[in-house]
Formats: sequence, C-alpha cells, structure tokens
Amino acid sequence: MTAVLPHPILSATVALVWVLLVNDLSVGTVLLALVVGFAVPKFTSMYWPERAAIGDPRMIVEYAAVVLYDIVVSNIDVARLVLFRRAGSLRSGFITVPLDLRSPEAITVLAGTITMTPGTLTVNYDPDALTLTVHALDIDDADAMVAQIKDRYERRLGSIFR
Repeated sequence: MTAVLPHPILSATVALVWVLLVNDLSVGTVLLALVVGFAVPKFTSMYWPERAAIGDPRMIVEYAAVVLYDIVVSNIDVARLVLFRRAGSLRSGFITVPLDLRSPEAITVLAGTITMTPGTLTVNYDPDALTLTVHALDIDDADAMVAQIKDRYERRLGSIFR
C-alpha cells in the first residue's frame, strides 16, 4: 500500500486544502483534488525518508480547536491594538522560545502555528540551540508569552508527534 499511497495523511490533507482553496465542491474540483493529493506525495516521497510518528491522533482535534480559538482571540486583540492604541505605546519585540520538541514535523507545525496567530511571527529556528525566535506585536511579559506557547502548543504537539 505504501508504494501506491506513500503518505495517506498527507494525501488527504493536500486534497482537502485544494478543495478549500478552490472554494468549490463540484465533482471536477474533488477529482482534481484527489489527483493532486495522490500525485504530490507520490512524486515527493523520495525526499521523505522517514514518516512522522503520530502518537495520539485525538490530540490533533484538540490542537486544532486550541489554535482556531487562539486565532480568533488574537484577531480581536490585534484589531483592538491597531484601532485604539497609539503606535508609540506598543511594546513589540523578540522573544526566544526554548524547544523540548525534537521532531522536525512538530517544530515546523509549531513555527507555522505561531506565524498563523495574529500578532506573532516566527522569524528564526536555531537547530543548534533548539530555539525559535518569535516577534510579537505587543509583549506584556516575555516569560509569560514563552510559557503560553510551550503550554498551549508545544505540549500538545509533543503528544501528537513522537
């Protein structure tokens, strides 16, 4: 089965993202999504020597719910900052997040999650020090922000990816 469909989860994800990007649920779109979902992992499988080990798949749903909630809340917070706060009073800056994660897939998902959340952006990954550098639009307490990233995201990703 792995010769025909080397990465079934990736295939399903690519097909789903394709349908969502096209924003059309016609037969043609779904068929093309299935073809793309099959072709991309098949032709790139030589670059994926190892599969990511998924620990607890139920945590994926929990992680997605937490991320979606945080994106909505962050959108509101950033809108409030932009509309009602003086530019000079923003306390933007960089923080360093030490990583306990070792899986490249988990680190990639964490960096992407931070970037997708409004008001924060992952700007660097240091593989030697195992840290992410994150820019935040407004930092009240850098240590609290690091603790929040580690608790809300990294801990859950550690359960998903082994």
